[in-house]
Amino acid sequence: MKTRHPLRSAAALLLFTFAASAWAGGLDAQEQQIVAHVKRHTPEALRLLERSVLVNSGTLNPAGVREVGALYAKEFESLGFGTRWVDMPPAMQRAGHLVAERRGTQGRRLLLIGHLDTVFEKDSPVPPWRSDGSRVSGQGVSDMKGGDVIILLALRALHEAGALDGRTVRAVFTGDEERVGSPVEVARAALVDAARQSDAALAFEGATRDDQGRDAATIGRRASAGWQLQVTARTGHSAGVFGRDGFGALYEAARVLDAFRTRLIEPDLTFNAATLVGGTSASWDDAQSQGQAYGKSNVIPRDALVRGDLRYLTPEQGAKARERMQAIVEQALPGTRSRISFREAYPPMAPTPGNLKLLEAYSRASADAGLGEIAPFPPGQRGAGDVQFVASLVDSLDGLGAAGGGAHTPDEWLDIASIERGAIRAALLIYRLTR
Repeated sequence: MKTRHPLRSAAALLLFTFAASAWAGGLDAQEQQIVAHVKRHTPEALRLLERSVLVNSGTLNPAGVREVGALYAKEFESLGFGTRWVDMPPAMQRAGHLVAERRGTQGRRLLLIGHLDTVFEKDSPVPPWRSDGSRVSGQGVSDMKGGDVIILLALRALHEAGALDGRTVRAVFTGDEERVGSPVEVARAALVDAARQSDAALAFEGATRDDQGRDAATIGRRASAGWQLQVTARTGHSAGVFGRDGFGALYEAARVLDAFRTRLIEPDLTFNAATLVGGTSASWDDAQSQGQAYGKSNVIPRDALVRGDLRYLTPEQGAKARERMQAIVEQALPGTRSRISFREAYPPMAPTPGNLKLLEAYSRASADAGLGEIAPFPPGQRGAGDVQFVASLVDSLDGLGAAGGGAHTPDEWLDIASIERGAIRAALLIYRLTR
């Protein structure tokens, strides 16, 4: 992906600085009207949330993903958006994405990001919807159908106030965020194309709180990458280990892993070693995420395979980590040979001045509405998300969705009050950015 031009970023900083000073001091009359619209339509949004949660839309359930997409498409169309469905090639086994657009010539062009799929496939034994009056639980309720509903509730308030007229707002709801299709360039082409036609991106993954308990949003997310270590060694009778037959594959794998642990640890960088398979022979099945090994205690192991996860905050940090890992691997023990390979699934979303300015505008909108200021969430504590595919193209902010917990578990829940709260904040931010 290309990097934003420094002059463009500088212009964006000036615009956000001007906007922040212009909006100080509470809500104007139209903003008060927008807030009132959000509050009036929140009960409808909760009913929409229930309807969408009752549809299973696991990533590998294309029919369910499309059904939720059709449900949301009708909502967008009622707000004057044109919608289209972007199909994926059949071989990718993914449902595709919903794209909704309103085009105009005034203000900044915004991209709003959500996703339709969940981790819960059709056979998941999870109760689809439960409510106790303050919380609701169900499949994907906070990750991230709650965020999708916040987008629609905010846009409905803006539409009724006439605040979308003449503005350009695009929404892309992906259908495979939880298990991105391959090749990723095809899977994320629609999202990247929308970003290239936008000036800022707002993503609605779940809201968070920082270590001090303050409401927070995300200005940076670490890359989600992977690595594989393959070791081959001279084999023979175990009596010859450490001597003429060398150290064997497992000692070499252990050397590499311990060197990673002792030499590479730094803030915002992790390199989890997830699986190790080794012996006289060893193999790994990517599709099944499982391996097989054969060996005897009196034989020096010939093969070892290690698979791991690599996360970093900036491209520079990632490049440096890969270089240092490669250097460690090349220092093989006698009688062994190690090779390491890398793959990147999600690029990093580095914290940038432009992202911070978006956060400042969001925080001011929240404070002006009486909902408190918003702090930056520590990037090293947040997982990967779709916004990372566009963060190198436009200023970006994430974590604007619903508050909840238990994501990806049978106990996933959402704080009902966070729907109204999130929609007020989002509507005011969109209104101010597009003025």
